[in-house]
Amino acid sequence: MGILTWIIDRLSNGQPIETSVDPSEFFNLAAELYIRDMAFQSAVNLIANSVSKCEFKTYLNSKEVKLQEYYLFNIEPNRNQNSSEFLQKMVHKLYENNEALIIEVSGQMLVADSFSKETYALYDYQFKNVTVDGFNFNRTFMMEDVLYLKLNNKDIRRLINGMYETYGKMVAYAQDKFQKSKGNKGTLEISGVAQGKANFQETFQKMMNERFTTFFKADNAVLPLFDGYKYNELDQRVSEGSRDIKAMVDDIYDFTARAFCIPQVLLRGEVANNQDVVNSFLTFCIDPLCDKIQEEINRKRSGYKGFVKGTFVKIDTKAIKHIDLLSVATSIDKLISSGAFCINDIRNLVGDEPIAEDWAYKHFITKNYSTVEEFLKEAGGGTNE
Repeated sequence: MGILTWIIDRLSNGQPIETSVDPSEFFNLAAELYIRDMAFQSAVNLIANSVSKCEFKTYLNSKEVKLQEYYLFNIEPNRNQNSSEFLQKMVHKLYENNEALIIEVSGQMLVADSFSKETYALYDYQFKNVTVDGFNFNRTFMMEDVLYLKLNNKDIRRLINGMYETYGKMVAYAQDKFQKSKGNKGTLEISGVAQGKANFQETFQKMMNERFTTFFKADNAVLPLFDGYKYNELDQRVSEGSRDIKAMVDDIYDFTARAFCIPQVLLRGEVANNQDVVNSFLTFCIDPLCDKIQEEINRKRSGYKGFVKGTFVKIDTKAIKHIDLLSVATSIDKLISSGAFCINDIRNLVGDEPIAEDWAYKHFITKNYSTVEEFLKEAGGGTNE
């Protein structure tokens, strides 16, 4: 399949279309669509993959438990998807459409592919024409019965598409500039004697259409000329077009990263061994999104009555970062020796299974830690009464 055929097929959703548009316009359109979609999808994939690594911790009476609700969000939300696939689809719908709808049918959580919404100021929103995998649910879903997520007051994709329009044209222009710079250019001197010959027009056309065409297409060739003709090749400067294209593509990625609150080096795929980059990504991009998801789950599935009794879901984003045990050994020692965490707390933190022993749940503290009063007493001093 040629590139032009592929583009037409994508734009027509596989339906045959008739077009009289110049094919060169399709190639300019392709440059814009490729870069636009690649930058947007790269950002969404990065966020979706990060959210799918999070653990949805469930609490009952303020104690962490792993029951049906935990299994639903962390293992199997429905028969046809695992939790990672479910969360990735949810995040993609949220960023592509600026909203996402999750319905529950027969105990299964499903992300809607499409739906229509009726809004009311003081009453529940109503969701109709809900479809999932081509199946249309012939019913109305009320706001209290669904999980409804809205990303921003303004559609982020619509906003950054405005920027893409300008940069897409600039990239197409840079491509055209680069292609032109790779061609051969020169001048052809024709003497008056040659022009005066009776068969001049025929000879000239044959030379241009056959000899010059073959000469320019060949990697190595010799150009024979008739008497009275002289070809002079013009000096060609190396074009900066390819570098211009890369710089503008990087600009598109940088603007997209800013719109998504993602560090630019992270979206461009540059290997940056900088903890601040990952922390910034979690703080300004992932944590706010997880807070939004967590709040919607708690207000719909637990409500106020459940919340005050200690029944809620908490999304733990610590699992997103890879932990090298050797690099954090000193920090682990401090966390345990200060009494802040028990051994099983640390094992959960680094992704290991807890130890089924009572001592693993005890808190330890070194003798170096003491109150001021205890320190003065041991030093032979005291406090003034």
